[in-house]
Amino acid sequence: MKNAFTMIELIFVIVVIGILAMIAIPKFSATRDDAVITKAKTTVASIRSSISSEIQRRAVAGDYSPIKNLGGVKGGYNQPIFDYFDSNSSARRVLEYPPYSCKDSSTKGCWMRTGDSKYQYYLPPAVGNGGSVEFSVVNSRFDCTSSDKSKCRLLER
Repeated sequence: MKNAFTMIELIFVIVVIGILAMIAIPKFSATRDDAVITKAKTTVASIRSSISSEIQRRAVAGDYSPIKNLGGVKGGYNQPIFDYFDSNSSARRVLEYPPYSCKDSSTKGCWMRTGDSKYQYYLPPAVGNGGSVEFSVVNSRFDCTSSDKSKCRLLER
């Protein structure tokens, strides 16, 4: 008598592996989107902390000028963003290791500088129905200025 698997045993194993794959693959893609959003939340928190430190540093030095922007090239793809306060490379850095802006116009889960003091985060399609969230630097604050406040809460909690 030969020691081998029967055809029914092999089919049963393939069906079980298929069922497990159907459950696991969507979980992995959702986990990736959650990680991208967590990274964006961390970036927002780090920027706000850095602005607070810069305001205190300037006050100690007797400089009460407001922070106007957080660096980066307007509309520049694949460029450092949130690199220097007021786009002055001789000033202090906003983030020690600044992220890069979107690689191209179709990239999601990334930041872009869209105006003098405006920054936009492009949400992954599976999160918040996609779209974007706008932040502005106003009165030395980094605030969400999007009309859809649910998307603001997504990145500010």
